[in-house]
Amino acid sequence: MKILDRYVAKNFLIGYAIAFCVLIGLRMIIDLFVNLDEFTEHSNLSTMAVMKYIVVFYAVNCTLYFREFAGMITVVAASFSFSKMVHSNELVAVMASGVSLKRVIAPIVILALLLTGVLVIDQEFVIPSLADQLVRSHDDIPGQEIYTIKFINDGNGSLICSGRFDVGTSTLFTPTIVTRRKEADSYIWEATGRIDAEKAVYNSKAKGWDLINGRFFEIGSLKGVQPIAFYASDITPNVIPIMLKSEHKTLLSWKQLSALVKQAEQGKIKDARELYSQKHFRVTEPIINLVMLMVCLPILVCRDPKAMKSAVTISFAMVGGCFIVTFICKMLAPEANISNFYQIGFYAWLPIFIFFPIALIELDSMKT
Repeated sequence: MKILDRYVAKNFLIGYAIAFCVLIGLRMIIDLFVNLDEFTEHSNLSTMAVMKYIVVFYAVNCTLYFREFAGMITVVAASFSFSKMVHSNELVAVMASGVSLKRVIAPIVILALLLTGVLVIDQEFVIPSLADQLVRSHDDIPGQEIYTIKFINDGNGSLICSGRFDVGTSTLFTPTIVTRRKEADSYIWEATGRIDAEKAVYNSKAKGWDLINGRFFEIGSLKGVQPIAFYASDITPNVIPIMLKSEHKTLLSWKQLSALVKQAEQGKIKDARELYSQKHFRVTEPIINLVMLMVCLPILVCRDPKAMKSAVTISFAMVGGCFIVTFICKMLAPEANISNFYQIGFYAWLPIFIFFPIALIELDSMKT
């Protein structure tokens, strides 16, 4: 790596660290200011316990904030890096030495690709592993959350209900499980029976629920009520809080989304359009972040310090336009016709189709 590459990379990484701390910190401060009263709702907790929970809550949620601001952080870091170089007239010296300005932006593009890899790791591995903690409300005490479960689908096609689920003990109180079946050539599910119990405690070794005083009533059977002590299911205590939240699909990995898509194709669950949309945007969002950077880089590489303010304004306007288009596409994609798989994919790739050619035109027209 040449001295110039190291210098540009160093400026970019410093700007990235500053932008990360400012944007993520601002996001935390605003959220804390709005929800501080919810953190202090439990009067039986000491001040240290509340402070500890606040630190843990935002430390975990940093993974989500990074996913939200990853593209903007990269753009701000690039602006910081080139603003410093333009202010010191360093780009003029670089051009005078015969080095193309396209060569100058190469280290930033390479670092942006590596940081996009970090974003993918965060989305596919870190966030799914912390999903049960990320769905906690500000006033939830870890390990003491209580949820009401209404008709959760499991991999067997059954519907699980419970008036109270205790996260700390992994226990369903007075659960009801409606067992169902579906013919291979039909989309209609038929109820086959009902399981009732006083409690259901999750058994991690057997991968199912131990039923206390469990009773199974099979529809159309003359056997009457039969005792049942165990129900095998892919629904685990960690999965339940995630599935109860409307935004749970955004916390799933690509593998988990693919499994849900298969269940949707079999008619076991609904919201197939939302699942297809999430799968497409899971691929396009890192690419969109890179496109936003490529759109603004040619504008930021200007030689006149007096033109830097207007360059930053124009670049941020372009990035803002990309954000708006992406947001609109995310709103429209779940409303597309599920029978036309390509229509949902079109909305996910539309921001790239619009702004990637703009980036190519700007790179080609750069005065280097």
